[in-house]
Parts: sequence; structure tokens; C-alpha cells
Amino acid sequence: METTLTKDTPATAIPAGDVLTLPAGSSVFIAQALGGNVTVRTDRGLYRIASEHAGALAGYVPAAEGAAVASGDFGEQAVWAALKTCFDPEIPVNIVDLGLVYDLAIERAPDGSHSVEAKMTLTAQGCGMGPTIAEDARQKIAALPTVSAAKVHIVWDPIWTPQMISPEGRKALGLE
Repeated sequence: METTLTKDTPATAIPAGDVLTLPAGSSVFIAQALGGNVTVRTDRGLYRIASEHAGALAGYVPAAEGAAVASGDFGEQAVWAALKTCFDPEIPVNIVDLGLVYDLAIERAPDGSHSVEAKMTLTAQGCGMGPTIAEDARQKIAALPTVSAAKVHIVWDPIWTPQMISPEGRKALGLE
């Protein structure tokens, strides 16, 4: 979908990870809109526009996405569901099905709240989008009920390979 930015819009250059402002009136093509964030293509390259700034895209209506977790008890499945709403801005598969999430640890505090730590990697070590993707994952975990602390660490061991992609991810990418 081709559209125009209605106001100056913060964006992250892909794959460098540099934060900049796309000026109002810029013509953009929506390449991907997943997990609330939008990847746009301009004559200067690809950019990720965070969900809180997607309203600057003229005529863009975000797709209704299911809640990461239904109202109810907190648990490991809720964290995995939240992580499945996080996407690499260049790949239309969530970070769980890409095989990027290596470890998940949940600790319950005496007050009933939870501390969650995740370890994830990236498809390439030089990807400047790593901190952006990890922060998106952290924010989605932190938004879960009873989560009082959330951390997402980027790790490089083991090194990611395409064999780590889940069957669902392989199907979405046309690899099956």
C-alpha cells in the first residue's frame, strides 16, 4: 500500500538501526505491518515505524491483532504468546518461529509478581536492528499481567542457522 506521512515521523533505518525522522509529506510504501510496527520502503531505503507512530501513515488502519494473552492467569505460555507478536522488520515471521528465542526464565516474587528474562539471537551478528527487536520483545513481555520486570538479552551462542526455523516459520517463508 502506498501512502504519505502526515507528520514528521520517528523511524529506524533497516538494517543499520539508526534512528531518524522521516519528514511529513514523504511518500512511503508499506512493505510489512506485523506486531503493531510497520516497515516502509522509501526512495532512500527501508524503515521501521513503531506502532505508537503508525498513525502518521495517511489512510493506514492497523489490522486487528489478537491479544498476546487472554485475560486470565499469567504463565509461560503467555510469555511465548507475547513473543510471537514480535517480528524482524524484514522477515514476515515472528521471532519465536524464526528460532531466535533461545531461553526463557520466569521467577515469581513473594508479592505474586513475576520477573521474566529471555535470551535471543539475531539472524546476523551485524544487524543493527537487534536492540530494536529486543526492546520490542521486552516491552511486550513487560505489558503482561503481573510482570514487574522484563529483560531480553542478545546472545550469539549458539549461532543462529536457518535450521532453527520452526515448521510454521518455514511454511510462512515458502521453505517447505
